[in-house]
Amino acid sequence: MSHWGVKRIGAQWRAGLWAPSASMVAVENGRERPIPLLRSDNGFWEAAFTAEEGEDYSFIVDDERYPDPASRLQVSDVHGPSRLVSGVDFEWSPSWKGRPFNEYVLYELHIGTFAPTGTFRAAAEKMEELAKLGFTAIEIMPISQFPGSRGWGYDGVLPFAPHPSYGTPNDLRHLVNTAQSHGLCVILDVVMNHFGPDGAYLHAIAPEFFDPDRHTPWGAAIDFSQKAVRQFWIDCALMWLNEYRLDGLRLDAVHQIQGEGAPEFMMELGQAVRKLDLGRPLHLIVEDERNEPTLRESGLYAASWNDDFHHAVHTSLTGESQDYYVSFAHDPIADLVRALERGHIEEGQPRVGLDTPRGSDCAHLPVTSFVNAIQTHDQVGNRAQGERLLALADESAVKTAYALLLTAPYTPMIFMGEERGAVSPFQFFAHYEGDLAEAVRQGRAEEFAGIAALGEAVPDPIDPATLRRSRLDWSSSPAADDWLRLTQQVLAFRKACIFPLTATSRQHSAAHVVGDKALTVHWQFEAGELIVDLNFGEVGRHAPRARAPDFALFDLKRDPYALAVWSKLT
Repeated sequence: MSHWGVKRIGAQWRAGLWAPSASMVAVENGRERPIPLLRSDNGFWEAAFTAEEGEDYSFIVDDERYPDPASRLQVSDVHGPSRLVSGVDFEWSPSWKGRPFNEYVLYELHIGTFAPTGTFRAAAEKMEELAKLGFTAIEIMPISQFPGSRGWGYDGVLPFAPHPSYGTPNDLRHLVNTAQSHGLCVILDVVMNHFGPDGAYLHAIAPEFFDPDRHTPWGAAIDFSQKAVRQFWIDCALMWLNEYRLDGLRLDAVHQIQGEGAPEFMMELGQAVRKLDLGRPLHLIVEDERNEPTLRESGLYAASWNDDFHHAVHTSLTGESQDYYVSFAHDPIADLVRALERGHIEEGQPRVGLDTPRGSDCAHLPVTSFVNAIQTHDQVGNRAQGERLLALADESAVKTAYALLLTAPYTPMIFMGEERGAVSPFQFFAHYEGDLAEAVRQGRAEEFAGIAALGEAVPDPIDPATLRRSRLDWSSSPAADDWLRLTQQVLAFRKACIFPLTATSRQHSAAHVVGDKALTVHWQFEAGELIVDLNFGEVGRHAPRARAPDFALFDLKRDPYALAVWSKLT
């Protein structure tokens, strides 16, 4: 069977490259002359050759030298040769069985800014602390190799290769192994909808990989009608799951996986993951702006990021109404009621401030299939200054929103630092050179020209200081300790009182306002019920309850921001 990349088969290596319009392809590994590859009818070129583990190699396509698009490891940067690696030489701790998805409490992190030195091994040292707080999974922002030494990861060009700035492949395995030894599942964010602007040599090797009739906001669109293209991405996904013992993947912006072949690809990918028998459950999460149920209804995808919940909370706490907040700023409390009752807010109905309705009815989906957050790398980092919610809203309001996130039955995700009340920014940063660096710098400034006009400088994304400002502050303080106590308390409650509920089906949910800025919500599950009374700006007219709440934050009868939760297992 044709394949991408170089694989060890017995005593030899077998190279495969899809280059349907090339007239000559060879592999070069520094030994004598390049080894020519033979073309198959399907556009793949293949050949076997002899080499030693760890040797460098490159593909030669029509006399031009390129790194392997499916390189597992680079010698240095994305422009140079690849390195021969086979299999996994790592001693895993035994008996990791994973977790069911209803137990996921996600912690999104960026390797380069999460721990002080920005490496896989430095991140591993923090896993025990996260587990003790009650988190059950980490979601790692993309780590596939991109140009330069710093970036968010969404401009990767070698999707099979971990970025060397973070460490070696075995350093990544050490992080995964350490996390799992503390009971933390590991989800990796992968980007299959575009490549970055520098070092994506597939444009030259196989122009057919891309769809000339479409363009994403970040680069050339990919042509998923090509079987070899679908195989490339499925091979990539299976490699991460197999070779790094991951518990699942988060697929970036699948709404940009479009065109002929795209729906088939999403099903093929899900089915390929489903067929894996690795001794642990594997979960696929998508980012999908369309608010459609199809992927989750298939049973192949566990959940989708639910930005609607974030937008309702954010507009309620900050009063912001610009850009994509317009339709949520009209009546954020009513929207929050809808999000807590149904999951998504926009489900195809007309909305004030929304030119074209989006979404479909998703209220029948399991509550766990909605990943809710009040901060994410996008919602923080795509602001001009990268401000966190604590820099924009009252602390008691943010604490109440945080407690709501973690006590509602939907799958919660926090962005690194929320658990300790971090106020350090998370700003956009990249590492390009020359004209591309200047274009990125200028583009960022133009995006926020209104702010610049008010005299507030937009951080230079190319300046290394922008990354340094974005590093998480791990120092202890009374304020951080207070947030950490809250986190531990609410997650202990979630484990004891919400996990058993979400392990069963939701039978009914209802929410309604009890004041202009207060609400109550009731979820009924096969295993019992969950009730939340919430003040979100004023004291509400809450009905009296027969007993004290199982969890409470602030005083529901007195404080404009307060929350009380009751759980009952049958």
